[in-house]
Parts: sequence; C-alpha cells; structure tokens
Amino acid sequence: MDELRIRDAVETDLDTILGMIRELAEYERLSHEAVADRSEMRRHLFGPRPKAEVLIAEWLNEEGPDTAGFALFFHNFSTFVGKPGVYLEDLYVRPAFRGRGVGRAMLARLAAIALERGCGRLEWSVLDWNQPARAFYKRLGAVALDGWTVNRLSGDALGAMATSG
Repeated sequence: MDELRIRDAVETDLDTILGMIRELAEYERLSHEAVADRSEMRRHLFGPRPKAEVLIAEWLNEEGPDTAGFALFFHNFSTFVGKPGVYLEDLYVRPAFRGRGVGRAMLARLAAIALERGCGRLEWSVLDWNQPARAFYKRLGAVALDGWTVNRLSGDALGAMATSG
C-alpha cells in the first residue's frame, strides 16, 4: 500500500514544519540561521493574511502516514513577464524518503499550482555546493541562472537601510 500523498499544510502541521525546517538547516550547514519563532510562523503561514504556503508530502503505508518532506513557497512578480510567479523557498525530503520520487512530486504539484494561478514561472535557489540537488533539478529541466547573484539585507544592515532615508 505504499503511496505518496501531497497535501496542503494545516495549522496542526506547524510543529512538524518547524522540525523539518531545523532538519533542512542542519543539512545545509545553516543551523545557526534557523531562528524561526513558532508564533510568528503560525501567523505568517496560517493567520488572516498568510505570507507563504506549505505542501506536506506524506508516505502512506500500513501503519499510517509518515511525513516525508515539505515545500514552502510564496508568490513573487516578474515585471519582464508581466505575471506573478511562484518562489520555492524550501524543498526538503527526509533522508529515509529520498530516491522515491517525493521531490519530483512536490515540484510537479508546485508547477501545477503555478499554472492554475496564471503564473509565468517557478523559481528557487540552491546552494552552490549542493551537487545532488543541482543535478536533480537539471534532470527535471530546470535552468541555472548564471550571471545572477542573490543579495540580502538582514539584521542590523536591514535596520540601517530602513532608517537611512
């Protein structure tokens, strides 16, 4: 009966999502940056004006569902295409479920969501050193955007910029 199910996350999934975020941060060697607050995450994912959405991958077997992974995404906008897009912030498949099509299924669902919502693209970033992920995305037909560098303001730099007027 082993079967994969992809479903929208609900508020009762919050602790599971936070646990997988910590697992992902550890895998990406970024545990020190995983400081998400439970109440803030509840508000931003399940509050009156959600800022992001989450898909949960569950592996169904005789004992019931096992959480296999998650995908957290939100909408952005392309002025060049003139349409919204879907930005995949995190895609994580727990080690025990890798190689079973979970990542592909979540990306397929995200692609379908993007098309259903009239989006022009589905985008994400991947760490340069993560060769397994990069190879996986390439096999799916994703194109790495050479010539683009991600920039970020956060913490003190974000505050300083906001008050620089």
